[in-house]
Amino acid sequence: MKAFVSHFSFEFRTGLRDRSLLLMNYLFPLAFYVIVTLLMTQLNPSFRPNVIPAMVGFVILTSLILGLPNPLVSAREAGIFRSYRVNGVPALSVILIPALTTAVHAVIAAVVVTFTAPIFFQAPPPANWGGFVIFLMLTVFVMAGLGMLIGVISANTRITILWSQLIFLPSIMIGGLMIPRSMLTGVLARIGALSPTTYSMEIYDALARSESFDAKVLFSLIILLAVGFLAFALSSYLFSWDSQNTTRRGSAWLALLVLVPLVIGMVLL
Repeated sequence: MKAFVSHFSFEFRTGLRDRSLLLMNYLFPLAFYVIVTLLMTQLNPSFRPNVIPAMVGFVILTSLILGLPNPLVSAREAGIFRSYRVNGVPALSVILIPALTTAVHAVIAAVVVTFTAPIFFQAPPPANWGGFVIFLMLTVFVMAGLGMLIGVISANTRITILWSQLIFLPSIMIGGLMIPRSMLTGVLARIGALSPTTYSMEIYDALARSESFDAKVLFSLIILLAVGFLAFALSSYLFSWDSQNTTRRGSAWLALLVLVPLVIGMVLL
């Protein structure tokens, strides 16, 4: 446990000292939050009730989907994981600790958004804070799993950009963050159901806004939990200590299994 705490503390401090991680965890998402919220609330005042869930979702996406995978790949390419293995560090700790520390940074940025939006942008705060915490933790859990999985299966940092953007951009555009799902129709609404943020926004509406909790919301909870657990399980199974090792326990294409709950959601939602 002492070794785990020391490793966690080191990784957390790295997230504050490393310029690229500081940019992805705090500077970029918070600057985007301020600029976009100013713009959106001026152009579309009806966006104001969505400021908190949309911007909280954005900072979590930025930290965990854009920021988490690259350090994992870079550490593997540099042989750092190999030295961990030699010194007896468990594989689970190697992949969990970066995910946990990045998740903490994401939560801190999300808290900043949550408590400043009502002051500076007159955004309504959550009506149910317990429901908001569930929304926040569930979103962090799912995105941390997906970010970790991207880092595990990517052969290099260029590939992480591709996989990360395949999650990040649809989530922003048609995943319910910038444009409510109710405004999307036809094919776009169906494709948007492949984004985890679609389900997290449903959960925010039901729990944090204290709107109706129905079978649709329960379905969204099940979908997100399934995606998160699958992502963590696949990350653990597909983890490789060394980029020079050409063999792994399973094909990287197994990572596509994480899409199964989302495809089911797209069909049934």
